Amino acid sequence: MKAFVITRYKGPLREADVAEPVVGDDDVLVQVHAAGLNQLDERIRLGEFKQILPYKLPLILGNDLAGTVINVGTRVRAFKPGDEVYARPDKSRIGTFAERIAVAKGDLALKPASISMTEAGSLPLVALTAWQALVERGKVERGQKVLIHAGAGGVGSIAIQLARHLGASVATTASASNADFVRSLGADTVIDYRTENFEQILDGYDFVLDSLGGKNLEKSLRILKPGGKAVGIAGPPDPAFAREAGVNPLLRLAIKGLSWKIRRQARNLGVTYEFLFMRASGDQLRLISALVDDGKLRPIVGKVFDFTQTPQALQSLAKGGIRGKAVVTLADSPPPSTHRTTNPDAEV
Repeated sequence: MKAFVITRYKGPLREADVAEPVVGDDDVLVQVHAAGLNQLDERIRLGEFKQILPYKLPLILGNDLAGTVINVGTRVRAFKPGDEVYARPDKSRIGTFAERIAVAKGDLALKPASISMTEAGSLPLVALTAWQALVERGKVERGQKVLIHAGAGGVGSIAIQLARHLGASVATTASASNADFVRSLGADTVIDYRTENFEQILDGYDFVLDSLGGKNLEKSLRILKPGGKAVGIAGPPDPAFAREAGVNPLLRLAIKGLSWKIRRQARNLGVTYEFLFMRASGDQLRLISALVDDGKLRPIVGKVFDFTQTPQALQSLAKGGIRGKAVVTLADSPPPSTHRTTNPDAEV
């Protein structure tokens, strides 16, 4: 089958003929119709995570998908051929820039019925990131004040909507040209990051979702009220992440050192900082599907590319200027003739 792979870190993304996915007893074989593009894909290509995510090269990139079930493993009961599904595969099993992929049943959910495959393909990673930041880590509640950085981006555009649904008052940073757009998503306060300093405008916030890191994260700590929390998705990683990732003791010590400065700053301010590397979850995607079908969340697709343009699509992320997500779409391709493990009698 056709897929887009890297053969070395920092090397180009190239089309290749690869072997069909191996479908385990707990897996679902999916025909990919749409695959979202994320900054994570580019960071993996550059080798930024090779110490903590030791992928075997060549590697098929891609962390988002929407598609149709072709077949299922022998222990799968919740899905059947023909189901329309979406997922962010587990970090150890990425590879959605391909015609087909085998996804663990626990990472998969039926796609929202009210949206297209292209829209569904844009959602999993950013929606799960927003959910795990705001609901799990932040425990955001009605009446709280939340700052979402980069509100017009992939994560930001979903996080604003989710924070508003949770009842929070939402501030965001965006360019002036995107001010009306982020207000339409539910932002109450919009700071033009090019001409305004959000640290001089905002104060007493309960939660910050930071996607930029560096000085932006440091300033974010200072607008929190005592007891507030900042969750960063751009780093630096913290000791809790190192424990969860199961890295070796030497790397764990290095990660602790990377975040020592920002954790100390947070501690001195009476606030907390946590790093989030989102995880796959079909259960959470089912909750997200319900919000989408109820009209509480809407996917934002800023640009669509053909599957053959996947390398150019990934390069476009570096240029910026895309509202929400960029997505590649695939024309139907012939299904594989054989599967290693299937369950033709699976029932919903």
